[in-house]
Amino acid sequence: MRKLLLFSLLCMLLPVAAAAAPEGACDGVTVGAADTAAYFPLLRGRRVAVLANQTSRVGDEHLVDLLHRSGVRLTAIFSPEHGFRGTADAGEHVASSVDERTGVPIRSLYDGRTRRPSDEAMRSFDVLLVDMQDVGLRFYTYYISMLRMMDACADFGRAVVVLDRPNPNGSYIDGPVLDMKYKSGVGALPIPVVHGLTMGEIARMAVGEGWAKPCDLTVVPCRRYTHATRYELPVAPSPNLPTQRAVYLYASLCPFEGTVVSLGRGTDRPFEVYGHPDMRGREFSFTPRPTDGAKHPPLEGRVCRGVDLSGMPLGEARGVGFSLRYVIDAYRDLEALGEDYITTARAKGLNDRAVMVRHAFRGALIPVLTTVLTHIPHIIGGSVVVERVFGWPGMGSLLFSGILSRDYPVVMGVTVVIALAVLLTNLLLDVIYGLVDPRVRYAAGCSHG
Repeated sequence: MRKLLLFSLLCMLLPVAAAAAPEGACDGVTVGAADTAAYFPLLRGRRVAVLANQTSRVGDEHLVDLLHRSGVRLTAIFSPEHGFRGTADAGEHVASSVDERTGVPIRSLYDGRTRRPSDEAMRSFDVLLVDMQDVGLRFYTYYISMLRMMDACADFGRAVVVLDRPNPNGSYIDGPVLDMKYKSGVGALPIPVVHGLTMGEIARMAVGEGWAKPCDLTVVPCRRYTHATRYELPVAPSPNLPTQRAVYLYASLCPFEGTVVSLGRGTDRPFEVYGHPDMRGREFSFTPRPTDGAKHPPLEGRVCRGVDLSGMPLGEARGVGFSLRYVIDAYRDLEALGEDYITTARAKGLNDRAVMVRHAFRGALIPVLTTVLTHIPHIIGGSVVVERVFGWPGMGSLLFSGILSRDYPVVMGVTVVIALAVLLTNLLLDVIYGLVDPRVRYAAGCSHG
């Protein structure tokens, strides 16, 4: 219970911190990999492996090159999703190889096997350095690769040193917590969609909560970084998150992955656009083509109409957070436009404007009207609380007074009014349904035949 309370407090405080975040981006932040004085002594005289990718940089130099130049005995490089150089597609099979510059073997964790190193690979080192730039989303796989390596290190008695980096989405927490019955390769811990944690914090939490096996864990923290710090990534964390805007919008656009809608894979603006060939009334369009990181993108070669968010200011994109509004927007569009009556209207030769206004719009009004009108009885019934809190005279106050004084005729009268509101609202909905949607009228007229 204490841990739950602390986590809830953190959830409440982080958005406040985000509001007070300085506008200066990553000025003054020192990543863990740059603090060599903190972790080089841990490597002295030991065989070292790294879990790294293209983001593992210290200034303009890659961590592997830095270690090699400094005389560290580097025996293995483990690569996560997208490979050591960060060019492979999402979930793509990546073969093991050798780093041309240092001659160190690269052991892929995405080679089509168990995504856990072999026993022979685990015996090749004494300490594992973890240095990858995460983006703070539960379904981003870098932290999962780290956890798997930590479990393997615990089994073989190997030390783990996490070189921490800022979380670009670390200023807030949002979204549902994962139900662990749905644990998978894109969700490994009972944390929210946007968890607010750095890689080092995830590692410590996983060990502390018993979600990962206890291991010899050291975290080298970032200096001059807080969760309120605005940190813009110097290197793209993966091929389909090439811009800071995409990193911010990723939380809200990634849910499209499980739908028929393209989110821009195969374009130069992935996770900044979304669309589908059947979306109508949209001026913006794009055509997915094979690219690095999207060799066979969804809807490849098809013209997709949709929404372009690439012009959104960074400050606005950062404030979007985790939202389903884009998914809902696309759903409403595609749900209506896939109906038979829309197809018939187009077959008659009607232009897109006529189809949208005279047919799709009227069909889309049904759920909107239902939502709005069914709230009327709730407003009347809920006025009791509002009127008592603010001291406003009205039906709610009358009902409350009647209950306190046991004035049953008053209570019964107000109850009748609320019941009538429910009945009249439902009657009004039935009438409006018939006016808005011809299918309702025709169904009613043909029901006797």
